[in-house]
Amino acid sequence: MQAPIALARAAASRLLDFALPPRCPSCGAITEAPHRFCFPCWSELIFLGEPCCARCALPFDYGQGEDALCGGCMAHPPRYDRLRAAVAYGDIPRKVALKLKYGGRPGVAETMARFMARHLDAVPDALLVPVPLHRWRLWRRGYNQAALVATALGRRARLETRLDLISRVKATPPLKAMSPRQRRDALRGAFRVPPARKTELKGRRVVLIDDVYTSGATANGCARELKRAGAAEVQVLTWARVVRGRDH
Repeated sequence: MQAPIALARAAASRLLDFALPPRCPSCGAITEAPHRFCFPCWSELIFLGEPCCARCALPFDYGQGEDALCGGCMAHPPRYDRLRAAVAYGDIPRKVALKLKYGGRPGVAETMARFMARHLDAVPDALLVPVPLHRWRLWRRGYNQAALVATALGRRARLETRLDLISRVKATPPLKAMSPRQRRDALRGAFRVPPARKTELKGRRVVLIDDVYTSGATANGCARELKRAGAAEVQVLTWARVVRGRDH
């Protein structure tokens, strides 16, 4: 009985691929499998990893030791303990992030998760928590893109994912045009862990999930509140990280 069912599913899958073939998450070109980039788009991706700053993942030109920090992290240590990102922010990662954020393409969250998951190998007992949206923005957009990515990552890595441990209680204007100091000021008091949730955070290692890391203001604001609520460690994992000189 299982063989005919398997054959029927395979036939249905081939029919669906013919009618709706998988496409590049960036440019829309037809690809051989879902969540894969076409060769031109793939060639433009810059994957991030070692050697880099042990804290914020800023790429180094050469290895400086696994605990080496960049000048920025030495001068102003971030509130989080470690950050990692799948790729450097650029034209292709930007297009992918915008399709998820504003284009109504929730399936792109799975694409991001597939590239981000390698950075979770070092945190097998982590609790995944997405950066929250304010309720007004959530109402307008219809979903939180970070929550979609966190859910996809949780499935892939078999890690516990909680979407309601931290909330955004203060509506803030768009941060894009602000200076780092203006961003910090705008986000002061913006995040809160509900008192009833604090026992779930106590002593836990948290991985904060977001789509893009720019200045670190949002990540630092969330990390500060999560640690105040009892988290033992807060790491950050994003799809893309802005690297000055590469965020064209």
